Amino acid sequence: MVPSAGPPWRRLSERRTAPRTPDGVVRPARVYAGVVVATLTVLVAVAVVGAWAAQREGEAEGVVGTARRTEILADAVVEPALTDGVLTQEPRALERLDRSVREHVISDDVVRVKLWSADGTVLYSDEPALVGRRFGLDEEEREAIADGADGQGTGAEVSDLDAEENVYERGRGKLLEVYHPVRTPGGEVLLFETYAPYALVTDRGDEIWRGFTAIVVGSLVALMLLLLPVVWRLLDHLRRGRDERELLLRTALDASDAERRRIAATLHDGPVQELAATSFVVSSAARRAEASGDPDLADSLAGAADAVRAGIGGLRSLLVDIYPASLTGVGLGPALADLTVGLEAHGVTTSLDVDPAAAEALTAEQSRLVFQVARETLRNTTRHARAQAVSVTLGAADPDAAAELLVVDDGVGFDVDETLHRPAPGHFGVRTLVDAAAHQGAGLDVQTGSSGTTWRLTVPWS
Repeated sequence: MVPSAGPPWRRLSERRTAPRTPDGVVRPARVYAGVVVATLTVLVAVAVVGAWAAQREGEAEGVVGTARRTEILADAVVEPALTDGVLTQEPRALERLDRSVREHVISDDVVRVKLWSADGTVLYSDEPALVGRRFGLDEEEREAIADGADGQGTGAEVSDLDAEENVYERGRGKLLEVYHPVRTPGGEVLLFETYAPYALVTDRGDEIWRGFTAIVVGSLVALMLLLLPVVWRLLDHLRRGRDERELLLRTALDASDAERRRIAATLHDGPVQELAATSFVVSSAARRAEASGDPDLADSLAGAADAVRAGIGGLRSLLVDIYPASLTGVGLGPALADLTVGLEAHGVTTSLDVDPAAAEALTAEQSRLVFQVARETLRNTTRHARAQAVSVTLGAADPDAAAELLVVDDGVGFDVDETLHRPAPGHFGVRTLVDAAAHQGAGLDVQTGSSGTTWRLTVPWS
């Protein structure tokens, strides 16, 4: 028989070049790596979001700080140095104001100072070329002068270095201009304006970001260090559970083999031997009856002897089905032949093709796996598939594998998902095959439908 080309193949176990960890087994290194990767991912995300938030908050705080400093300079330095002579550009008044500005205002944090009148005239600046020129004020600056009567009116904005009044600030980089109203002794409201490097604002944002990052990174690293022992304990519990499950599985398989061996031995040493002796006795009685001239009795006794011998043959076939010959004793080929003989006793036509080179290439454990898969699949064929014909082939069709086992029947097929995930009580044979193949790193595939089932076991090189 050849595999059907109809239904799709279902992969139950992935073949690997070396024995693999069964599905469901958690690798500690992978889990630890996952924890570390997750922590690093969170760190990166926090760093990106934190940098953006800190930059915004730092800029806002930097603008507020610069505005507050300008207010203090205006109230504590500039306003006390103002005289009404500044309005008429009196030299002594301008000199007095200039001296105070240069001593207490101009610094690395304030690179330009301007004093505006309500009509947009520059009454004073540390840049003499600007004094006396009129540029006009924008709406916010006019509102600041109007609000100056109430002691309010402070504002801040990024300097437009393309504007004509800022021609002498070009080349200093990005600047933040802050304005605040001041009063002359006569009550005239003027607008005091400072220009500060915008780096003061961004530096504050960087400072906040560094502090924020240190706290968050430290917290996440501490959390990761606390999680690792917890993860280790969980993995240890999982490993113990896996070991216990495998031990129970092996114990169940060994117990099943031991029970089959016990039953086979009991049948062989008891009923089979007794029936054999009975057949000899009945055959002897048939010969004596024929010799004594009683042909009817002789025929009856001969028929009984034939029936006893047929029963013995059936029992011997059952013995092979229950517990085939040992792999270590007769080898894989004869053991597979015993399995097919058991099917013939049930009226199933069988064919067996074993490549000796492929059988010899297998280790003892791999041979046991091949035998286990063949035995379980053939049992399913007998019990559930209602097949008329079965073929078993062991060869080396794949050069990357030591051997390939194909078991093909023409039965009714089965539901793979139902068998794997919702098996009937006590029916775990297929699940056991999947676990055994996965443990050996062997590939196990099935193709099943209404026209038959094909099992394919691919055993890797050891």
